Amino acid sequence: PNPAVMFSPRATPSSGRRQPSRVPGRKSLAGTPSGLLFSPRRTSLAASHIQPHVNSVHYDVQTFGSSLPVKVMEALTMAEADDIISVKVDESGWAWMVCGKLLIIWKICQTVVAKLCVCKELQLAPSEYEYTADLVTISSPGPLETAPVQSISVLTVGAEGRARYWASLAHEGNHTEADLELGDLCNFVVAVRGGSFVVSSCRNHLLRVSTDPSGRLGFRALQQGQGVLSGIGRRVSSLFGMLAPPPNDELHSVLWASEAGCLYSLTSSKVCRWEVGDSSEQQTLSWESRCSLDENIADAIWGSESNYEEMKEGVNVSYLDMKLSPSGLVVLAAAWHSQDIPCIAYFCLVTLQDVGASVSDHVVVEVTKHTTPFQSEEALRTTRLVVPYPGATAFLYTQELVFACSTGTVRGGPPDERISFSAPGDGVRGGGCCGNLPIFFSQTNGLVAVVARQAVSILPETMEDSLCSSLAAAPEMSMETPNRTEAVAHEDKTKMLKDAFLRFCRSDLIGSQVLVDELFPAEGAGEGEEGAELDEVVTRIDLDLVDDYPASDPRWAESVPEESGGFPLTSLIILHQLEDKMKAHTCFMDFLLQVGLLQRLGQVTLRGGPMATRLLLCEHAEKLQAAMVLKTQHGKHGELVNAAVSGALRKNGAAVPPSLTPADVFFREVSQISLVFECLLEEEERRLKENPVASVQWAETVLTVNNILKDMLQAAGQYRDTKASMYRVSDSPPPPPTHISVITRQHEVVLRSVYPQADSELRGALCEQLVGLLDLYLGGYVAQLASLQLRTGGRPAAAQQERYNALELEYGQRRSELIAPLLDLGQYQWVAALSEKFCDFDMLVQMCEQTDNQSRLQHYMTKFSDQNFADFVFRWYMEKGKRGKLLSQPSAHHPQLASFLQSHQHLSWLHHIHAHETLSSQATGETRYFSKKKTLLALSKLTALASDMDQTQLSRHLEDIVEQERFLLHQETLPEQLLEDKNLDRQTMPLLTPHGLITLYISEDNRISNEDDFKKALDLLEYINEEVAVDIETLKREIFARALKKDDWCSWEGSDDPLEPARDSVFVKILLKLIQEGVSLQAYLPDVKELLDSEQLAAFNSKPYFEYVLRVNYEHYLQSQI
Repeated sequence: PNPAVMFSPRATPSSGRRQPSRVPGRKSLAGTPSGLLFSPRRTSLAASHIQPHVNSVHYDVQTFGSSLPVKVMEALTMAEADDIISVKVDESGWAWMVCGKLLIIWKICQTVVAKLCVCKELQLAPSEYEYTADLVTISSPGPLETAPVQSISVLTVGAEGRARYWASLAHEGNHTEADLELGDLCNFVVAVRGGSFVVSSCRNHLLRVSTDPSGRLGFRALQQGQGVLSGIGRRVSSLFGMLAPPPNDELHSVLWASEAGCLYSLTSSKVCRWEVGDSSEQQTLSWESRCSLDENIADAIWGSESNYEEMKEGVNVSYLDMKLSPSGLVVLAAAWHSQDIPCIAYFCLVTLQDVGASVSDHVVVEVTKHTTPFQSEEALRTTRLVVPYPGATAFLYTQELVFACSTGTVRGGPPDERISFSAPGDGVRGGGCCGNLPIFFSQTNGLVAVVARQAVSILPETMEDSLCSSLAAAPEMSMETPNRTEAVAHEDKTKMLKDAFLRFCRSDLIGSQVLVDELFPAEGAGEGEEGAELDEVVTRIDLDLVDDYPASDPRWAESVPEESGGFPLTSLIILHQLEDKMKAHTCFMDFLLQVGLLQRLGQVTLRGGPMATRLLLCEHAEKLQAAMVLKTQHGKHGELVNAAVSGALRKNGAAVPPSLTPADVFFREVSQISLVFECLLEEEERRLKENPVASVQWAETVLTVNNILKDMLQAAGQYRDTKASMYRVSDSPPPPPTHISVITRQHEVVLRSVYPQADSELRGALCEQLVGLLDLYLGGYVAQLASLQLRTGGRPAAAQQERYNALELEYGQRRSELIAPLLDLGQYQWVAALSEKFCDFDMLVQMCEQTDNQSRLQHYMTKFSDQNFADFVFRWYMEKGKRGKLLSQPSAHHPQLASFLQSHQHLSWLHHIHAHETLSSQATGETRYFSKKKTLLALSKLTALASDMDQTQLSRHLEDIVEQERFLLHQETLPEQLLEDKNLDRQTMPLLTPHGLITLYISEDNRISNEDDFKKALDLLEYINEEVAVDIETLKREIFARALKKDDWCSWEGSDDPLEPARDSVFVKILLKLIQEGVSLQAYLPDVKELLDSEQLAAFNSKPYFEYVLRVNYEHYLQSQI
């Protein structure tokens, strides 16, 4: 799916057409859902109201956070009357103010009492134009909500394009500058991925700005038209709404959607979207908006006029701002008719749904009740927009007012209302969203939140009502805020934190924060009993959420404990119950983050050891994800899952009331979901024993269990990966996954019990499933190692390194133990997939050796060059004693081999420029050891090839080596039976002389000798030096004589043709080989009489037939060459 398609409105309006009259504020009744999703409840805190001159009927205007930092107050006090003050509030909880040439950035403390909040003052670069907060942005490698001040970077850009960059907010004095080539005045600066930024100009020129390793700023134009329709002509592109922008196209808004990784821009003519990576981006949408939106807006305002068709030609529309909501992109536009007297500007909210390839034709236009007399387009552009989550209400603001109104995407909520900030000395200087609240900066009141007096809860309706019932059913708990000096019982603290959670869900962030501060003061946060109690209370509440009782189900009426303080669910469908629990857990995590408790959590004791509380909360969510998958599988494989569920309940000692099913009881207590893994395997093993091997049930059982395990563990793992930033812990890595034993046990069952009995098709399916499980298993180890590697604080470096080394060793052992059986079974495809992903180099080398696939091995040397795979291969060859292969590497890897050999002194001479000469002389002089001489010759050849020797000399040198290797081949190919009889080992036997080899080949001990052995003996004659006291002719006669003795020549006596039976004799076969090689028998063969007189043939002297047959064959084959 396209990551940019992230808009899923809670209710889809029935029509995008609005039908108001020209009366200001008239809105269409179309396009609203049939009912409210949530029941609004909220009690505001009177103490948080701001000064009485801000009057509101349906909204509370409350101070937000602690008092402003001193530097901000001083800047406001010292500001001149004509100084432009501009403020921006970021959803991460950071805010910044531009006052003249001064920039102040601070972290908003959402507590009543100001603590040591971060506040930094920076000096802006000189500019002829005034700076605004839109020309400033901040960034960090991790989430800004929890980023330390050292990791936050700041970029400011003056209107002329002068950029000033601070790599760390902690060092205000260290910055770099660059001039950006925008072509006209800069209007927006936003932070995107990869620590980079996008800077835009009024005329829609966009630049991607980033820093190089030295900290210098660089920039390039944002890539345009790189989507699937790039490269098409203007005529064709117009069909897709991708016309080239008009020359005076004006940019009105640039918006970064961090979750989707998308950048949006709004100009006078179109809406564009880019999918942004760390170093590149791709434009995936360019939607021509002018015609469509102008017509929809005009129709919504003037459509009921009788002369509308004539009037619409005079309608003017100006786009002012754009924000993101769950329903889509919300565009603020103003429209006026130049012929109206008086000329009134109507403000509209247009909601566009991004559907990936384009923008949906379904457009929602909401005409607000906010109007102003039209003066100029420039005056209209002072109106900006804020759309807090969940996007049902929008807030338009100018310097004098905030106007709250509906976006038109859902029904309900307070009526439209104008909130004035026009008292003397006051004014709205900027705004934004924080904690799902609209926040504005008032000149006299600082940061204020505008909160509906009947706020809608973000909890699912079922859990909202149930939570209220749960708290109302606790009369012993005082709902009033306790005095700090009062001791609050542990159980009361649990219930009161639930109350704070409920307030938060209804957008009463301030009331929620006050209650949290009273319950768990920040002084001594996380220390001693106070810190331990916070961990226990938070864990208890989250456990209540995931193990909730569906009390509204009448079958559970007698089974819900009276003392249950959870959040009883009203859904009767188990899967919906699990989904609601997941939503409630997400809300609870958001609550902990917003009120400042998440970062204060420490650890709890679980399964006999310490565990970070955040990770226990993550484990709860993972179990919910796994439970939802299991429940889905329950519908497909009811019998198998029911058997496993019943087994898990028995292990847990849980009774099943007569009115409930085992599934009801099991899926209620989500925290015990992991018991089902072991029970699934037990049921699998039982069925494998009971069902015949050839039956369908036998195979289906294993395949089904594999799928269930994989899907459950995958869902849990994906959740942990996507939410890693929320649950990360700085002082300890993730604990080992609890499913390790399950996967190893299933690995053994599949490979030992099932695989040997399976056919080829089933084997393929089993291996694919097993590899999926092993991928999850090994991925858990990788996550732990990565966590240990990234952490820098806490544990001493030596202890942390020791832990890392131990875990890495365990990982390597487990990895090999699990992959090796697949290698033994010849499943090379899966061995390669796992070994490549998890860098098991030993398995990769073994696989290449087993398959004799040197090209693949060379591929891995290149692919994993940054991880020194070549060095690993070289070490592997050294350890296995395969030095020949080590020293016969392709020339592409000679530099790496040379580097490797430097650490092996006994081979270091390879780096001498004349190593080939040294090795050649050593090989020639080696007369004791066969394997050593062979190795020296291979080394000599390798170094000669790597040397700068001229081609002629190299050819001569290589020919000499090849000749010596040819001689050694005679010893290397001695028959195995002969070596065994002589007690010789091929690797350790001494180097034999040519005469010695001839003796072995033709001896009677070589019982299986054939014509090839005798031919080798004849070939060896040429290697006998003249200095050796051996008569070559005598030795040749002996070879032929012994060859004659291999056959019983006298048994052919009486044959009519003495040539025919001799054709299969060893002697004749030797003659044929000599003839084939072009040897002249006349010159080469010994004289027949001398041969008959030889000592070896003495036994044949008394047999005339032998002499007759030998002479006939001699004559025949000698004549054949004439």
